[in-house]
Amino acid sequence: MVFHHRPKGNWSNNQLSTMRPPVEVSVFLLSLLAPAVLYTLNNIPALQEPLPILGMGMVVLGSVLLLLLLTVPHNKKVDPLFYAFAEFSFTCLVGLTNALEQDGFISGFMGFYLKMGEPHLSTAYAVMMSYWEGVVHFLLFLIIIHRMFKGKSYRSLGLLWAGSSIAHQIVLIPGVVIGKYGSNIRPAFWRNVPFFLVPFWAASLLFSRPREMPVVIADKIAEEQKKGLLSRPVDLLLSLLLVGAMAFSVFRGFVVLDCPLDTCFTYIYQYEPYLKDPVGFPRVMMLVYLFYALPLLTVLIYGLKTPGSSWMLDWTIFFAGAMAQTQWCHIGASLHSRTPFTYRVPADKWWPVITLNVLLAAAPALLALRCHTSPAYFMKPVPKGQANNEKKKN
Repeated sequence: MVFHHRPKGNWSNNQLSTMRPPVEVSVFLLSLLAPAVLYTLNNIPALQEPLPILGMGMVVLGSVLLLLLLTVPHNKKVDPLFYAFAEFSFTCLVGLTNALEQDGFISGFMGFYLKMGEPHLSTAYAVMMSYWEGVVHFLLFLIIIHRMFKGKSYRSLGLLWAGSSIAHQIVLIPGVVIGKYGSNIRPAFWRNVPFFLVPFWAASLLFSRPREMPVVIADKIAEEQKKGLLSRPVDLLLSLLLVGAMAFSVFRGFVVLDCPLDTCFTYIYQYEPYLKDPVGFPRVMMLVYLFYALPLLTVLIYGLKTPGSSWMLDWTIFFAGAMAQTQWCHIGASLHSRTPFTYRVPADKWWPVITLNVLLAAAPALLALRCHTSPAYFMKPVPKGQANNEKKKN
């Protein structure tokens, strides 16, 4: 009689893989440890000095990475972006905890860090930034990780996050350095360096990967690309919105550069006094718009009038993420109670100022939506011979 034995090791590995929760659930549960870690550190006086805070921050992030390695099945090939997204998910809940504490919903979590780590996190801009991280970025990460392990495409969602995260960092870091908190930079501030570099690395990876293109017949592409801008009313309206965004960006850039024109003087004192808030973030943001958003807006208008500009499908998403994040922070901070009253938007100028700022965020989002719901105009034109061969095959 011959007995067949099931290999014990294989059985246990299979059992373990079926018992594991979905990876995005593991990341979600691991991220929920962030408030507990903050609460613990806030109650250990020995760890509330500048250097120990930086050291403990590195230890916590390292521990999170080790736990992530244990959550992923070892028989799966894992995209390196997963570890970045999962690590950032943990810091998203750190940000959300900060926002909730600054707005008085909770207490006892962030006091030590604001005092000896990063005092600028108590500003209105940082509070709005923390809400965006804790809600928008956190949901994006969970959706991306879910799609990643289901074998679905997540490139567009990744580019949306990359645009948002890069815009956040290029305003935050210079804003801290040149603003009123620049004379009080603690060692913990330098933990922002990897958070500054990783989104650029992630964006370069995502841009280099093949774009997921919808299937559109050659005749439809040719028909769409024959139309001029005047024959495409939606694109014409979007072009006008982008031109308006360019003009507004140039104007506010001049305003923060202390332009002596009466119009600039009136605007900064009677409409958006937040632009002269000494925290530094609004000034840096307007300069980022002037030197980075303005050229990109010009390129996007060119893409709207040039058929076959397939790069529009990527860059519109990236730019929409960047503008949504910066405008959320700017609008929120200019109205927030943590901004001194003299720098808030005056009550009688609320509607024109907020409307202009919302339109500045909406225009890139609407452009990205247009490119992805009807991409035929931006797809590479099919050569005539190839189109005829396709017709014959059909």
